[in-house]
Amino acid sequence: MNLIPTIGLEIHVELKTRTKMFCGCLNDPDEKHPDINVCPVCLGHPGTLPAINEEAVKNVLKTGKALNGKIATRSCFDRKNYFYPDLPKGYQISQYKNPLVEGGGLNGVRIRRIHLEEDVGRLIHHGEESFVDFNRAGIPLMELVTEPDITSGKDARDFCEELQLVLRYLDVSDADMEKGQMRCEVNISLNMGTKAEIKNLNSFRAVEKSIDYEIERQAGLLGKEEEITQETRGWNDEKGKTFSQRKKEEAHDYRYFPEPDLPPLEISNLKFQISNLPELPRQKRERFKKEFNFKNEQIEILVRDKNLSDFFENAVSESKAEGFFSPEIIFNYLSSDLTGLMNEKYLNWNDLRVTPHAFGELAAMVAKKEISSRAAKDVLRIMVETGKEPNVIVKEGELEQTSNKGFIEKIAKKIIETNPKAADDYKKGKEESLQFLIGQVMRETKGKINPETLKEILKNLIFLN
Repeated sequence: MNLIPTIGLEIHVELKTRTKMFCGCLNDPDEKHPDINVCPVCLGHPGTLPAINEEAVKNVLKTGKALNGKIATRSCFDRKNYFYPDLPKGYQISQYKNPLVEGGGLNGVRIRRIHLEEDVGRLIHHGEESFVDFNRAGIPLMELVTEPDITSGKDARDFCEELQLVLRYLDVSDADMEKGQMRCEVNISLNMGTKAEIKNLNSFRAVEKSIDYEIERQAGLLGKEEEITQETRGWNDEKGKTFSQRKKEEAHDYRYFPEPDLPPLEISNLKFQISNLPELPRQKRERFKKEFNFKNEQIEILVRDKNLSDFFENAVSESKAEGFFSPEIIFNYLSSDLTGLMNEKYLNWNDLRVTPHAFGELAAMVAKKEISSRAAKDVLRIMVETGKEPNVIVKEGELEQTSNKGFIEKIAKKIIETNPKAADDYKKGKEESLQFLIGQVMRETKGKINPETLKEILKNLIFLN
């Protein structure tokens, strides 16, 4: 039997706003103390009235515009009724019939709707006891629902990763899955049959692996002519399998009705107009290909980290100002040496003492052969540790690259005399022996010798002896 997977995604995203969705409490995802950012409104006390967060509405409209969706002219909020310990009101203010955005697409996947609602509290389990932290209750939550256009775990993962990039470029959310700022749910069936929903997937790997497992599980049941139950399932990451949680609810189970305490939103109102969008990931890929002629792998490294690509572009501008266009050199030192030092010293971009200006200046010095690539690595380490400008470090360490043949010959002769076996091995055809001698000279001179000039001088001296 030819079984075709039909997969749709529901993605919840906590929006980056100063306050919560319907009250003035701070929206602070990093607050560690429970029940600090709460008030009678987000705790659902009787007699309180919600007020719409306009910033959250704009963030959803911005996302819809970036994904080529149709922006509603008029939108309404609804009450979604269900009872759970993390839902203080006993209902959730959400949107059902009149979402803010309909249509659009990303990565070839059509989007059905994007709507706005409030998040619930956070359940904390400790032994046999459970607690609720209501700091998260009421945070603006955007829900994006796709059409069932996805057919594999990898395609679902690719969609989620690209969506996360778009959200970060728009600056509407950090979309950190580990912090629960982006949460995915999967609806999956085979041959348009009975579907199962996989809830609360908190990593891209979990999205991909849970779909792959569920396809295999459902195919196995159908192969044995057993029925597939419409249900909600969870994902056990350690075991690598889904498990049954409860019967799947239908829309009528939630008893939706219009939210009586909130007026309809007139999106045509000037306060909801969206100005020009920032450059999006797909646009940046195209521009980088045109401007720098990079390989796709290089472009993807830059595009997937906006801080990295911003630093790169600013450094390239500086190298141009220094009279040398050196994007390849900047990319190589940035993607390996600088990020390696940042990882070694546990630095983030806010902690980094190296400015794009200084980094571009260093790359220009390498490109113009003012310092060697070996010396540049040492200079960069000092830059990271001290924040000093590269020209200052080079002068203080006397690291300027030299092509003075007399000076180079003197050091080269010394190295050959102390390493006669390496010189003999090179005569016998061992190329790595010459590289060894070059390395010894570079170490002796702290990398200040021009490597091309050194290579020729070493060859001449070895074959003259």
